[in-house]
Amino acid sequence: MSTIKTRYLVIGGGIAGVTCVETLAILHPEEKLVIITASSLVKNVSNVSFYAKTVVKFDVKDTEASSLLKIHPNLKIVYDSVKYLDTKNKIAVTDDNVSIQYDVVCICTGGIPRLISDSNKFNRILGIRDTDSVKDFQEKLKDGRRMVIVGNGGIASEIVHATRGIQKVWVIRDDYISATFVDPGAAEFFQDTFRNKSEDNKDTTILKRHIFSEEDTVVSINKNLKSAALGPDWYRKLENVKNASGEQELEIIYKVEVESVEEVNGQEFALNIKLTNGRTIQCDFVISATGVEPAVNFSCDESLKRGPDGGLAVDEFQETSIKDVFAAGDVASATWQHAPHWFQLRLWTQARQMAGMAAKAMHARITNETVLQDFCFELFTHCTTLFGYRVVLLGKYNGQGLGNDYEILLRTTPRHEYIKFVLQNGRLQGAILIGETDLEEMCENLILDQIDLTPFGDDILNPDIDIDDYFD
Repeated sequence: MSTIKTRYLVIGGGIAGVTCVETLAILHPEEKLVIITASSLVKNVSNVSFYAKTVVKFDVKDTEASSLLKIHPNLKIVYDSVKYLDTKNKIAVTDDNVSIQYDVVCICTGGIPRLISDSNKFNRILGIRDTDSVKDFQEKLKDGRRMVIVGNGGIASEIVHATRGIQKVWVIRDDYISATFVDPGAAEFFQDTFRNKSEDNKDTTILKRHIFSEEDTVVSINKNLKSAALGPDWYRKLENVKNASGEQELEIIYKVEVESVEEVNGQEFALNIKLTNGRTIQCDFVISATGVEPAVNFSCDESLKRGPDGGLAVDEFQETSIKDVFAAGDVASATWQHAPHWFQLRLWTQARQMAGMAAKAMHARITNETVLQDFCFELFTHCTTLFGYRVVLLGKYNGQGLGNDYEILLRTTPRHEYIKFVLQNGRLQGAILIGETDLEEMCENLILDQIDLTPFGDDILNPDIDIDDYFD
């Protein structure tokens, strides 16, 4: 059994692990650092753009792990997986029986897709873990004729939007449509873009305010969080889309789950999907988009405290219940007291933020310095690209945790922009910005400063008033 001694140990080659390595390369390049990765390819961040202090857009790409050697002179890469963590003696043991003695360790093992039952029996049940995988699945499904989509979150919604020329059956266990990334109104904006992209009608800006009351439908967004539905009929137009053969392209089946999957030879479609309502659907593939769960795939001498979602519970410095053991990314569960406008959502953005914070705390532990939690945890932000549009989510963008006592102010220009403000007591609590709105910095300031916007009324989103001049 070979032994390696290091000051810092990072377990995992995902976005969190690589960010931790990159941050430590800046903070403490003279100290030894070991990263354990099961693959020779790791996730790399590139094309970083700042639209505001906390709003960051970046691309994530696969790159050779050896490229990390260029940024850290004392880095050693171990291509293996950890099977046992001895936190008392500070030793990590890999599958190949390599022992790594460390001073501080950060666990960045990520998450794994939460697949439907029977998924291990059939290679036609496909699991994905993020929206970046949708394009890969389009390649795999290009020869398919009918697929079943299981799940009711952002990924399932994007698959429904992104695929064409194949019959789709969307199986959800709820009686409503929910999306993690965008609300139904934004989903309708995207669908309208596809439906009318060949038309050249003059765009008209629509501005409207909606006040939520006890009678309005409040739908689940992410376990304990709440999301308000702007309109229940965005998917009805989608259901009537026809493919080239004239068959209905999308069917949505509500309040059901998959009971069993059977592979059958000699019939038109390879799989029989039996639902809990007794109906059987034949298809070529099943896409399981029911979320991810933290990947804690090693044993430990002492039990690590878990969060409500099964992740490793961490404090505001990303430290677990065991001293000198940190965790970041999808494997971690943020159990500290959150800022009013921040919540955890397992996204690339937060994996990067958590890992940067973990690296700073690890460095502070070694150097006996004091560290404060990073400012990025004051406000939830996520910036991505969907269907060619820039999408920025800020704060409680779907009214998460606000109950029913809030207002929604909308401005939308078909095929150009979609802007949604969530206000409570006249103060901005969250926003969805789709398109080149240039409102990111203004919204960030309004949410953080909690300025009373009551005097502005609906003019806060009046396209004829350059409102951001007041608040920049």
